[in-house]
Amino acid sequence: MSVRIATFNVENLMARFDFSGWKTAIKRDRAISLLNVASEADYRALEQARVVVHADDARQMTALAIADAQADIVCLQEVENLDTLEAFEQNYLSRMTGLSYPEKVWIEGNDTRGIDVALMAREKTADGQSIELTDIVSHQSKTFGQMQVHNKRLQQMGLEADERIFRRDCLEVNVRIAGKPMTLFVCHFKSMGPFRNGMSGRDYTMPVRQAEARAVRNIINGKFGEERAGRMRWMICGDLNDYADRVVVSGDRQNGYGFETRSEDVSGIDPLLADGFSSSLMQRRPEQDRWTLYYASGPTNDPTRPEERETRHLVQLDYLLASPAVAKANPAAVPQIVRAGQPHRTIFPPGQDVERYPRTGWDRPKASDHCPVAVTLEIV
Repeated sequence: MSVRIATFNVENLMARFDFSGWKTAIKRDRAISLLNVASEADYRALEQARVVVHADDARQMTALAIADAQADIVCLQEVENLDTLEAFEQNYLSRMTGLSYPEKVWIEGNDTRGIDVALMAREKTADGQSIELTDIVSHQSKTFGQMQVHNKRLQQMGLEADERIFRRDCLEVNVRIAGKPMTLFVCHFKSMGPFRNGMSGRDYTMPVRQAEARAVRNIINGKFGEERAGRMRWMICGDLNDYADRVVVSGDRQNGYGFETRSEDVSGIDPLLADGFSSSLMQRRPEQDRWTLYYASGPTNDPTRPEERETRHLVQLDYLLASPAVAKANPAAVPQIVRAGQPHRTIFPPGQDVERYPRTGWDRPKASDHCPVAVTLEIV
């Protein structure tokens, strides 16, 4: 008996328009920034037209990526609300691919942009076993103090013990697969952000991600008991917004590219892996074939910020972390990464390039900036 589980940051699955670009140039879409827009009314009309056209292509690709993941249960990040998810499933997934995910979970989290975590599931697995969602628990109201993860570094960042710890949520979804229980913790950790206070965005925000990771660990230990947690069936699935290593890209299209793996001394997800608490199933893939996102920043002209030199790298931000019991029961389970929805600007290492979906652009449209990750697990 098996179940296939996926995680996918679908990048701003929203049903609303953002007109803030009229007053704030940095938020204005680059296509509209080339136009001489005379009034706010004209701007709103152009923005609505742009979003509708762009969203249709992008969401077709998002649906294709989910279909290619072939998962029974899909953990999602960056979903605005349940109505939006329902509309996407009915009008894109179901209509285009014939897939149906009637069971859906979404609870409003803490993100100021309204991009929350969610989950959708089929009624049965691919081999006909029942999938039942039995209990849903949101941990979005938990504070640093309640989870006993507040420290001096967080305080220096202006984060107090009584503030909510999760930037979105840790959504706990309890499932029964053919009657056998399993718990999924759907997460989307704090993003890295830009260079700040003399530090890279990753380094500056890392204490928040580490606190979130410690909180998730405490939630799991609190649910199952610290002594029993390793023997239970659970997975941590989501965009954890940090990496243990990266593939640095050098060179150019004319002369060829180079790829060098560089390990990091510390990562925001370290608390979830320490002492064998969980196992990252993506570690079973080759070192340069674990990436789920391509990041490229332009060069800076500010000599006082050498850390902000042009950067191009491939990183794994999306994770399927298995409990020791699940990992032990599935020694040969290797996650699949669906990369056909990546834009053409993404630079693939040798032997990894794929055929992109129709109408994929150089930068956009695309399925998402992230890739879906899926794995098939035996439930024993």
